Amino acid sequence: MIEQLTITTTPKYNFPQENINLELPRTFLELSIQSIKTSEKTFNLNNLLNFQQLTITTLENLNCLSAKVIKLKPKPDNSIVSAIDVSSIKLGETSTGFLLAIRGAIVWKQNVNYRYLRIGPFLFHVTEENKQRIYNVLRKAYFNFAHQESKAALNITSTPNIMQMQSRLTGLLEKWLQMTLTTAAKNTLILWDGSLTVGTPETPTRVVESILQTARKRENMIMAFSKATRLRLMSHRITDLLVKSRPPCLLELKGYSNVNKPIRLLGEIYVARLAKGNCTFRLDIDKEIPSEQRIEAVEKLLGNDIVSHGYPETLRLAHILCTFTANEVIAMQRFIAKKAGLNIVSQPNIRRILFGPYGKGEVDNF
Repeated sequence: MIEQLTITTTPKYNFPQENINLELPRTFLELSIQSIKTSEKTFNLNNLLNFQQLTITTLENLNCLSAKVIKLKPKPDNSIVSAIDVSSIKLGETSTGFLLAIRGAIVWKQNVNYRYLRIGPFLFHVTEENKQRIYNVLRKAYFNFAHQESKAALNITSTPNIMQMQSRLTGLLEKWLQMTLTTAAKNTLILWDGSLTVGTPETPTRVVESILQTARKRENMIMAFSKATRLRLMSHRITDLLVKSRPPCLLELKGYSNVNKPIRLLGEIYVARLAKGNCTFRLDIDKEIPSEQRIEAVEKLLGNDIVSHGYPETLRLAHILCTFTANEVIAMQRFIAKKAGLNIVSQPNIRRILFGPYGKGEVDNF
C-alpha cells in the first residue's frame, strides 16, 4: 500500500516539524514566483522525448587493489527503509533563458506500508540576468555557505554557466532533502540515487561529509545505488563481474584510490546483485562505518524491503514519484502560459527543415 502524506502530518514516522529547516523550500517557492513573473510573452516548447535530465557521477583513473565476493542473508527486523530522489525538466526556452521545473520525493517503508512525500514542482525562469541571484540565494538559504566560504567565492565568478543551472538547482534541492531526512530520522536505512563521490559543484565535499556525520550520530545508514558507472576492474566494468554469482551477494572492492583531485570517494564501493536476473548495481556505503555493519545494513535492506530486479522498491518509487510525465509537462506549460500571460509557440525543427526525411535525431523519434 502506498500512502501520501504532507509535511505537517507524519505521526507514524519521526519527522518532527521543529527539526526541519523549511527556509530552502520557501526560498525555492519565492524565487520561482519572482522568476516566472519576468518571463517574456512567448516561449518555445521542448520536445516531450528524453526531456528528463540524466545525471551520472563517474570517476576515471582509479585503481583497485582487491575484490571479494560476500554472500548475503536477509535479516527482517522491521527496520525503516527510506529513499530520496530528485528530478528536473526543461519546459521550454525564451529569448533570454529557459523555463525549468524541479521536484523531489521521499519514500519510506515501515512494516508493510509505503508512504511518500513530494516536494514541488518548483518552476523557474532562468536567465543570464537572474541566475546569480537565484543560485546564491538558494545556496545560502539552507547550507549557509556565507560562513564556510569567503565572500569572493559567492560573487558572479562562482555562479554557474546558464546551461549548468539545471543540474546545480537540482543538486541543491537534493542535498536539502538528504540533510533533512538524515536529521529527522533515527536508526533508518537511507537510500540515495547516485554515489558517495564528492568534489563536484552538485556534491560539495563539506555538505556530504556533514550529512554522513549526522547519519552516524543518529545511527542512520546511507547507501547510494548507481545504475550506471564507468569504474572498471581488469578492463571489465565492475557491474559485469557478478553476472555468474548466485544472488544475493556483494562484490567488495578494496583499495580504490583516486588521483583526480578534488574528487573524493567518501564510501566503500561494492557491486550489488541482490536478486535473480541480470541487474547489478554499484553500491556506495560510508567508509567510516565498520565493514561488518555495512554488510549487515544490506542484509537488513533485503529483509525489510522488496528488491525486485535487485533494486530496492523504496528507491524505485522515489524515482517514479519525482519524475515528470508527458502529461505533467503539458499541464505545467499551460499553467505558466495562463498565469504569466505567455504565448506558446512550437520550436522549428531545424534538422527536418534542412534535411527533410533524412533529418533524424532525438527530436524525431517519437
